Amino acid sequence: MAKIGFIGMGNMGYAMLKGALNVFPKEDLIFTDVSTERVEKVSKETEVSHVLTNAELANSAKYIVLAVKPQFYATVLKNIENIIKKDHVVISIAPGISIDSLKDALGFDARIVRAMPNTPALLGEGMTGICYDQTALNFEEKEVIEKFFSSFGKYKVVEERLMSAVTCVSGSSPAYVYMFIEALADSAVKYGMPRDAAYEMAAQTVAGAAKMVLETKEHPGKLKDMVCSPGGTTIAAVSALEEYGFRNSIIKATDACFSVAEGFKRK
Repeated sequence: MAKIGFIGMGNMGYAMLKGALNVFPKEDLIFTDVSTERVEKVSKETEVSHVLTNAELANSAKYIVLAVKPQFYATVLKNIENIIKKDHVVISIAPGISIDSLKDALGFDARIVRAMPNTPALLGEGMTGICYDQTALNFEEKEVIEKFFSSFGKYKVVEERLMSAVTCVSGSSPAYVYMFIEALADSAVKYGMPRDAAYEMAAQTVAGAAKMVLETKEHPGKLKDMVCSPGGTTIAAVSALEEYGFRNSIIKATDACFSVAEGFKRK
């Protein structure tokens, strides 16, 4: 029996599969997808075995990763509800869908790991929030879970009530960061910098600034102050960002993200 099976080979399913290949033998992995073309492409590229149906996959793996969009969960769960047993571990990456609702859909007290990864997982730089009942898994199963989520970046165990906040701060936020990089590069292009150089400089600056926060453990405000000389260029720019609502726009964006994530609970 394969250890880990992926239902869905979209961006996140593919990223997690690629990460898993770094730490698990390909023989321990299996996947399926509704697109035959996608199945053939991923299978050829990764040499990971595939099956044709969700039911067949659930019969072939112990850890089942539901890597499909929330609107398809009802269909997928219907496909596997009579196959999932107590020895399975189901990993869900859908925003807003609670562990209890998944148990209800499966019809018994299934063992669920709820997770929210992000797309930098494709490069092994993902950040994933996870929650699960740690008393329901044995030591070996916990090791597999930790090994799996570490294979494509870092992970942090949180309370389930915080999972929508995880969606805001890491699940969806790469999009905001890409918008910032694009805008920052556009501003340099405006003053004559070639676009490829502007993108590279903006992206590396974001990567370096993030590494400063992670490795120095300093408060971001302190690191900001270190760049802002009195009467200098940076404090002038920071003042303009404040004037035009930079912080508020980020908070409003996460409010909108949180609202949609929570809304999935009521669908």
